[in-house]
Amino acid sequence: MAQVTYEDIIAARERIADGVSLSPCLESIPLSELAPPGCRVFCKLDYLQRTGSFKERGARNALLLLDESQRTRGAIAASAGNHALGLAYHGMRLGIPITVVMPLTAPLVKVTTCRHLKANVIQHGNSFREAIDRARQIAEQQGLTYIHGYDDPAIIAGQGTLGLEILDQVPDVDAIVVPIGGAGLIAGVALAVKSVRPAVQIIGVEPASMPKFRLALAAGQPVQIDPGHTLADGLATPDIGQHAFAVARDLVDRVVEVSEDEISLAILRMLEREKAVVEGAAATTLAALESGKLPELAGKRVVLLLGGGNIDPTMLDRIIERGLVADGRLSRFTATISDRPGGLARLATVLAASGASIKQLTHDRVFCGPDASAVDVLCLIETRDHEHLQQVHEHLRQAGIMFSSHKQPMIAD
Repeated sequence: MAQVTYEDIIAARERIADGVSLSPCLESIPLSELAPPGCRVFCKLDYLQRTGSFKERGARNALLLLDESQRTRGAIAASAGNHALGLAYHGMRLGIPITVVMPLTAPLVKVTTCRHLKANVIQHGNSFREAIDRARQIAEQQGLTYIHGYDDPAIIAGQGTLGLEILDQVPDVDAIVVPIGGAGLIAGVALAVKSVRPAVQIIGVEPASMPKFRLALAAGQPVQIDPGHTLADGLATPDIGQHAFAVARDLVDRVVEVSEDEISLAILRMLEREKAVVEGAAATTLAALESGKLPELAGKRVVLLLGGGNIDPTMLDRIIERGLVADGRLSRFTATISDRPGGLARLATVLAASGASIKQLTHDRVFCGPDASAVDVLCLIETRDHEHLQQVHEHLRQAGIMFSSHKQPMIAD
């Protein structure tokens, strides 16, 4: 197994310099306010690359390392999105034919963009694993070079250039928080940073639904899993790469897991506080910090690696609403009120007095129980936070209005 070295990352930085942007790494006062006390948060904005992802770094590096014969025949990869986009874009710029195999479940916007970038897109299989198997089969049949999205040494070295840039931009950094999918990114960043500044903490984050790195550490080697559903779809790989694990296992200081609610809330925070649209995979870094899972970073200089902005537009409104729910700012409950004149007005008056904003009301006169004089009203309301929501509930109790929410049973004084 080829060993990735610090020298490979240095060479990759020079190799890709004229084709990949030096992304900003800016301090964020709004995000620092969400972090442990005294923590100064910096954001490495690599979602500002042309295709919206850090994946361009490894893709360009790998393509530039192909020999003339390989370039002529072309390269192939399996990807649900960002790796495919990076290869397609830089293949187009370098005149190298690119084929990408994408699962049938890949977001249509990413499929369309890959085709716009002149890639030959083949959709196959209902899982990433099936797409990988098909891509390898085509590579063998057609003599194409297969470029693995997270376990190719050239890919790992390319992603490692992020670590070098962070050290230049925030030389006194204490910790870097990095998402973990197949671990190519964290392996490259950890190797680059630890080779120069071994005291800098490298903290990995993965979705709680697929803790592949934790499982790999426990087993002493990568293990196969069935990727579950996650908002961080860019991290939904079936395993940790063998090369990536060999590099990262002794260099990553800590790994934490974040829930889907925490990811959705982090996406919302980025929208509101940083005016930035990032995908779920990138938002995991903020999720780990805001959720209180990293208290040891109090008083430290911390870089959040925000590596992707290719969120599915059709999912964005749902993710925002889920974040509002997780933040206690959007809630739904069913109230049972009198169906006689004045019943709805009384409910609205109680909600108004509590400071809640009514977003939607829906009556149910058929499935509301045996009392024909009563009606159930499904209420969608907006509140300031969890504390305010509890105050609204208390106002309803004091008014003797029976209600039930998704978290509470039927309540009445």
